[in-house]
Amino acid sequence: MDIVIYIGGAVLFFALVMASIALHEIGHLVPGKIFDVKTTQYFVGFGRTLWSRRRGETEYGIKAIPLGGYVRFVGMYPPGKNAPVNAVRASRTGIFQSMADQARAAEWEGIRPEDEGRLFYQKKSWQKLIIMAGGPLMNIILAFLLLLAVTSVYGVYRTQTTVRSVQDCILAEGATDRSCTGKPTTPARSAGLQPGDRIVAFNDAPIRSWEEMSAAIRSNLDRRARITVERGGQRVELTPVNTVVTGVPHMWDPSRRVAAGFLGVEPMLQRERGGPIVVLNDMGKMAQQTGYALVRFPAKVYHTAADLVTGKPRDVYGPMSIVGASRAAGEVASTDKIGAADKVATLFSLLGSVNLFVALFNFVPLLPLDGGHIAGAIYEGLKRQLARLFRKPDPGHVDTAKMLPVAYVVGGAIALSGVVLILADIIDPIRLF
Repeated sequence: MDIVIYIGGAVLFFALVMASIALHEIGHLVPGKIFDVKTTQYFVGFGRTLWSRRRGETEYGIKAIPLGGYVRFVGMYPPGKNAPVNAVRASRTGIFQSMADQARAAEWEGIRPEDEGRLFYQKKSWQKLIIMAGGPLMNIILAFLLLLAVTSVYGVYRTQTTVRSVQDCILAEGATDRSCTGKPTTPARSAGLQPGDRIVAFNDAPIRSWEEMSAAIRSNLDRRARITVERGGQRVELTPVNTVVTGVPHMWDPSRRVAAGFLGVEPMLQRERGGPIVVLNDMGKMAQQTGYALVRFPAKVYHTAADLVTGKPRDVYGPMSIVGASRAAGEVASTDKIGAADKVATLFSLLGSVNLFVALFNFVPLLPLDGGHIAGAIYEGLKRQLARLFRKPDPGHVDTAKMLPVAYVVGGAIALSGVVLILADIIDPIRLF
């Protein structure tokens, strides 16, 4: 029965992710239709077509490889300066220019004179910006709604300033011997902290959240620490101690260890409900963490591949593919370590996190990602505004075809990363339980 639940949870989650991708493309399609861009295709997936229907000029369908989707707007690349509507400028020498011209020629094969005014490149810069940002913004809206549903209905477990447990001694990183014989006592134990204490001040600075407390401990390094707690309804000043410098997980990348202050206390967790402001605050923190992860993404994928080849244990905080995320969802669905309500909340929170990641990933300002087209639209708009301001001739449309070599490199890197992560998720998956 567990395996059936596992498979069902994984398949359901995968389907919900694909539905999110379909809605991402709707985010492009709808403003494209509103601004009357000629749109010939809307597909979920890649490769061979499994099903399609034509409605007006647009073919809607599903393809065999469910790892993405696309909307085909006609006229993404301009014909070149001073060229007529359905003409392409003569190819120039140079491999990069030839690549751009070949792509431009393929784009213009299906363009007809009656398409004049409906081509994507002919639209105003702000319209292009809305069309290309529509997809990632759809994912942000989905992430917000999913996380709001979890936070407002069920609640989110959050660390409190109340002490759950106090560590007795300082253990070396990776130590298998958990006994405290011959090991130094933690500063928390030396200070006299007890389970149930609520920390209210650190070095005379008021503490309102565990995030503040954690930051204060880390930055204190090995200096003196004066801790005030509320115990039995009364404020108690504990024995001053020195925190110690040790290796602790990086705040945004737990797989990295950094030198920081250490106290030796574990906070309580409490489920709390919240509204839109709380969710937006949570999404802001998640966006910071995701941005940091995106910067380190190429290195993380490389290390995942190296660990896979060498047989080293996989980094549990490393990236995973949609296959890995679906397997994790299957684990959550089938485990007996959490209740049914926690399972549903966890799965929807995971889906919200995936949508936020997809949005931020697509905002990266490189082709073929949406962010590359967004950057092109912003650049075009700025050029035209400056030309208008200084009474110069209209500089014309930005030729995004010139960035196709970059698009091929980035697209290849994304495809390769996808293959590496899918293989890792099949051969050596990250396990939650």
